[in-house]
Amino acid sequence: MNDRYDAGYGEDREDQYELVGYDEYGRPVYRQVPQQHNPQQQYDPYAQHQQQGYGYDPYATGPQQPAPQYDPYGTGQQPSVPAYDPYGTATPQGGTAGAPSSYDPYGRAAASGQQPRVAEQTAYIPQQAGPAEPADGTESPARPERDYRTEQFAFVEDPDAESEDVIDWLNFTENRTERREEAKRRARSRLVALVVVLALVAVGGVGYLWYAGKLPGLSKSETKKGTATAAGAQNRDVIVVHLHNTKKGGTSTALLVDNTTTKQGTTVLLPNDLSVTDDDGNSTTLAKSVDDDGSSGTRDALDTVLGTDIEGTWRLDTPYLQNLVDLVGNIEVDTNADVPDPDATKKGAAALVHKGKDQTLSGKMAVAYATYRASGEAQNAQLERFGQVMQGVLRKISSDPTGATTTVQTLAQILDPSLTDKDLGTFLAKLADLAKGGDYKTALLPVQSDGTLSEQASASVVKDVLGGTAKSPDQGSAVRVSVQNASGAKDNTEKARVVLLNGGFTFLGGGTASTTSATSKVVYTDAADKENATEVAKTLGLSASSVSKGKTTSNADVSVILGQDYKPSSS
Repeated sequence: MNDRYDAGYGEDREDQYELVGYDEYGRPVYRQVPQQHNPQQQYDPYAQHQQQGYGYDPYATGPQQPAPQYDPYGTGQQPSVPAYDPYGTATPQGGTAGAPSSYDPYGRAAASGQQPRVAEQTAYIPQQAGPAEPADGTESPARPERDYRTEQFAFVEDPDAESEDVIDWLNFTENRTERREEAKRRARSRLVALVVVLALVAVGGVGYLWYAGKLPGLSKSETKKGTATAAGAQNRDVIVVHLHNTKKGGTSTALLVDNTTTKQGTTVLLPNDLSVTDDDGNSTTLAKSVDDDGSSGTRDALDTVLGTDIEGTWRLDTPYLQNLVDLVGNIEVDTNADVPDPDATKKGAAALVHKGKDQTLSGKMAVAYATYRASGEAQNAQLERFGQVMQGVLRKISSDPTGATTTVQTLAQILDPSLTDKDLGTFLAKLADLAKGGDYKTALLPVQSDGTLSEQASASVVKDVLGGTAKSPDQGSAVRVSVQNASGAKDNTEKARVVLLNGGFTFLGGGTASTTSATSKVVYTDAADKENATEVAKTLGLSASSVSKGKTTSNADVSVILGQDYKPSSS
């Protein structure tokens, strides 16, 4: 770049400039600094203004004085005119007072004295406004013409690398700012989208929990108590399961209930001594009804007693239960007893099932546990173990209807005509889903000693779980038998009760005698009950000689005292 207006060029110049700013291309702008000392004569490159003494006019436009002979070495004496010094460095050697100094080609004053300035003027810089007009409205004095050369303004046309750098920096800054703003906009958009997604997920999760009845304080199981939906108006799917012990004999019965309104599954255990009505309208027990009347007759009898609508019967023999447990890959049960191996030939053999929590049971172990009844235990204890096994199986069955149906078909069992493979598989899949989600429970139907249902059973199980109304058979036509145990074996009372109930009699507990008796007695009061007493003795396996006329309890038709000769196994 060319020199900037020669500001400060030559340290002894009178005309000085100061920096006042930068133009639109980033180049400096100067102005002339006002002089404080006496004005000197301004350099006139064309020597148009005459000075006192000898002046050099390169174009000879003004009057000329005879020039003295030029002495390049200054050897001659020139009293009146000093020798020409092209650099203005020589000092005059003489002359009269007021003689002009030698010519200075750079416009600097001679060393002999200062030259007065013709007129003070303001320097004009290209690309800068000229001097301001006087405030009083008078015209500004005319500025003398200056000889501006082309090389002085070469910077106007020459490209400036610094200006290009400035433009590039401005473009970079602008682009970076735009990128930052765009990044901020994208970040805000992503944040808004994330908030919306989280809100939708939260709403969907809460809705699912409410629909599934798992939301604390708002679940269906908690709010159903205050709703207008009565227990009887709820929709339930019910099937009955009969477990047949093919080795030891006997059956165990349970109802599988799927409440589609409250999304709750339940296994209702039915004791064998539950009093029901047979096909002839006579009172009998559930166990006897299963043996005598089969699946169809028992299903109708249960509907009458419990006020339910059972859709089908699932007969599950113990070999099929074993295969079912093996198919689902074993089950986990909190066992409550040590169960011996039924196939063991020696006494004292290791237990097949051990008591404890989260015991893994194979098919054989599950069957042994479900059918186990210890000496002196009531039938309800074995029934509860069967319920544990059933719930463990449901937790392992597939929740997919197709998968559950495949499991049922793999068993290759013969089902009741009222229940197909697909229907049973679909039903078990629904219960499996509830069991895995913790919405499943097991309930035992409370039955009184005479086989009838109490008000407690009617309220807690029959009404709430089954949605029915208990209606025990009319006991007026059944023979009421009171049994007192004097045999010394505590479980003989329970065994006699089961036998009598299965025989169609009404059992009345007479307690345990304070002393034992060697022989058993069957007593009746009215002669009309002699035949009934004989039938009771026969049912219990007692001899006909044990029947006699005597005094019975106030509410019994026949009284029985069990002696040491009573053998439950023979009954």
